[in-house]
Amino acid sequence: MASSSATRPAPRATAKTPEASGAASPRADERGFAFASSRFQEMVEDVLRQAREMGASDAAADVSEGAGLSVSVRKGELEHVERNRDKSLSVSLYLGQKHGSASTSDFSPQAIRQTVRAAYDIARFTAEDPVSGLPDAEDLATAEEAARDLRLFHAWDIDAERATELALRCEAAGMAVDRRITNSEGAGVSAQQEHFWAGNSRGFRGGFASSRYSLSVALIAGRGKAMQRDAWYSSKRNPVALSSPEAIGRYAAERTLSRLGSRRVATSSVPVLFESTIAVGLIGSFVQAVSGGALYRKASFLLDSLGKPVMAGHLDILEDPHVPEAVGSAPFDSEGVRTKARRVVDAGVLQGYFLSSYSARKLGMRTTGHAGGSQNLRLVSRLTDPKDDLPEMLRKLGRGLFVTELMGQGVNGVTGDYSRGASGFWVEDGRIVHPVEEITIAGNLREMLQGIQAVGADTYTYGAKTTGSVLVDGMKLAGS
Repeated sequence: MASSSATRPAPRATAKTPEASGAASPRADERGFAFASSRFQEMVEDVLRQAREMGASDAAADVSEGAGLSVSVRKGELEHVERNRDKSLSVSLYLGQKHGSASTSDFSPQAIRQTVRAAYDIARFTAEDPVSGLPDAEDLATAEEAARDLRLFHAWDIDAERATELALRCEAAGMAVDRRITNSEGAGVSAQQEHFWAGNSRGFRGGFASSRYSLSVALIAGRGKAMQRDAWYSSKRNPVALSSPEAIGRYAAERTLSRLGSRRVATSSVPVLFESTIAVGLIGSFVQAVSGGALYRKASFLLDSLGKPVMAGHLDILEDPHVPEAVGSAPFDSEGVRTKARRVVDAGVLQGYFLSSYSARKLGMRTTGHAGGSQNLRLVSRLTDPKDDLPEMLRKLGRGLFVTELMGQGVNGVTGDYSRGASGFWVEDGRIVHPVEEITIAGNLREMLQGIQAVGADTYTYGAKTTGSVLVDGMKLAGS
């Protein structure tokens, strides 16, 4: 019979942060940035004009500004307050197939001229690259496409005093859950906002403002060699959607308490259930393997996989860059190429790579609009039932390892070999028996992706990737 501290708490619906209610979404220049978007547009046009006058065959410019606040507390005391404000102008200039780039944080006319000249001089003395150049005009987002409103910016008029209050409430709620919570690594609030404008000599113009807010806490339970640590957080573009400080603190405490009494288990080969928070890493490894840089360098275990099975036949990976308020949303990529919804994997078969203009040309292909990375990926199984919550996924696991934390960087992108330090819970007859620590799980990503038996309905989004818990049919477990 498992003790109460060994029962893994399931993520729960949480109340929203009341302080965030009423937050508005004005234009960026009304929000309090030092530079209006109209000024950025003027700067981009000025850079493109100067590049053309210098004799550049093509040019691109990007102007951005960011501002933020970070506050951390520990054991009821304020530890750290940091404000950041930065700005940058980046110039890319082409002389045929020669490329030069330069950047500056000085927006004075003289500094801008010097930056354009620096990019020009670098291009003059750079070797020709036959695939270098801006995206083809037909791939660039139109003015209408670039102006798509995805609600990526939400104002939050929060100061250091208010942020400190939220962090203290979060930590206090966690510390109050159980007297076995003996220490804290601290709680923090982060509020970041930015806006940019970009353009190039092939007609692209576009930019938008964005925001991201987070609240987190890490707690420690037990004493001496029996101490355990865990954490939880909430991160959103819209502060209204943040979980309440108390809910985050309580859930972090429950996760920490559930790890008390951890021990090693015997070396064996067993099925492994990855918690949804960890399973997103499998998607990340897959994306890296089918991205242009790894492919044209022939440094991927999924070379020449287009149109071939790369996952179990019941799996799909869907991509939608136009989800309102999502972290991975954008109307165009960092080169100005339009973004599109697509099915990356269909019934286990790879339908498309992740390519920038450069990597696409290296491969003799066309850009997929992924300069800057993937956009809102979702791993789904055609076998998933809406009732496949975490308890049901544990029943599907039966006997094996439920992984809730991974350590180290033991993933070989060339061979697919996978070996990571892990901790979690041992499961018998579909029920958690005790927490587990100081073990290693190993396998090969190609076989792991093909061996996914189920994906839970307990979905979790980390950055631009979403999945439920993932059950892999068998991995090597190195323990005692």
